[in-house]
Amino acid sequence: MTDLLDERLVCLEVAASDWEEAVRVSVRPLVDAEMVSEAYADAIIRGVREMGPYVVVAPHVALPHARPECGALGNALGVVTLQGPVTFGSEENDPVRYLFPLSATDNDGHLGALQELVELLGRPEFFERLDGAKTPAEVVEVVRSMAGGA
Repeated sequence: MTDLLDERLVCLEVAASDWEEAVRVSVRPLVDAEMVSEAYADAIIRGVREMGPYVVVAPHVALPHARPECGALGNALGVVTLQGPVTFGSEENDPVRYLFPLSATDNDGHLGALQELVELLGRPEFFERLDGAKTPAEVVEVVRSMAGGA
């Protein structure tokens, strides 16, 4: 997982008025890093509208992603924290404050990273340390140190 994440893909305390804007701001660093196309966020939003909040994977956590053919150009994982939480329509896990946008160029290449992320999401201290991080470099260090110890 740590090989998919770098400082360019981390944004802290971002403002978003609703879930659609949250998806767009979370995916923007991946677009800027040329890991996904401009159309990737549209594909995620379309998917949530059609299938429901499938990207909300844990309490307060969304994993915005779409199929590889929807604009994935590279394998990447971002980390975005929101200033205020947004509602996706997930009864169990709303509101969302943490987004981990994911890009994968095939259906299997990111499974190990997802497994590591799921393990981190189950550890309350991960969110405590994430909340304490003040810079993208600190976020990357939190993920690297905790994923390595997971």
